[in-house]
Amino acid sequence: MIATTGSPLGRLSRRRAADEVYDSLRRAILNRAFPPGAKLQVEELATQLGVSLTPVRSAIQLLAAEGLIDVHSRSGTFVATLTRRDLEEIFDIRCALETLAAEHAAELFTDAQVERAQALLKILAKPVRTEAALNAHELANSELHNLIVDGAGNRRLREMYRSLQAHIAMTRLHYRDSTWKQRLSQEQLEHDHIVQAICKRDSKALSKALREDIMRAKQALASNMESSR
Repeated sequence: MIATTGSPLGRLSRRRAADEVYDSLRRAILNRAFPPGAKLQVEELATQLGVSLTPVRSAIQLLAAEGLIDVHSRSGTFVATLTRRDLEEIFDIRCALETLAAEHAAELFTDAQVERAQALLKILAKPVRTEAALNAHELANSELHNLIVDGAGNRRLREMYRSLQAHIAMTRLHYRDSTWKQRLSQEQLEHDHIVQAICKRDSKALSKALREDIMRAKQALASNMESSR
């Protein structure tokens, strides 16, 4: 049951459409306010948000379609959990999509995109000592990878890639361990290789650098998942 006092959601100032309720619930899931396996009560969510049941039910349907919520007719509605197999499949698909994007994007990068990649690399090189700095680091990391996917100019590839992002973010949030700081130097080296390949517009080097970065992250998260059980 979700208590209305001290709710992680907060009441909405006015009646909102289903997509706005969806945004609020999605943020709560990805910010760990509702952990994997948590049961969600539609009535209590509606009360917390100050909306009717209809937009909450619609939002839950959207989140279920995205894979963030599991709806069981008899037992109820729950925040989805990810198994190690789920994680491995998601990262394998991610790797395939990003390397495919790299093959096409390398020759299509604009000067502005190259400059943005270089700027993101500087952000990623900054020390990470606080939660706020870590959040900024992860946002820059996501933007760098999205820049490559967007650079390919393939709308369907972009849509497929976006559908994985919530699962990747949720896994990072829930299975982050105390050793992540020790991996930053390796990650920085991988980012250096990625941006160097972008600057050179070298598709083979970019694909290789992306594969190394993604597979390293996959292994780290899978190990964290196992150790957290």
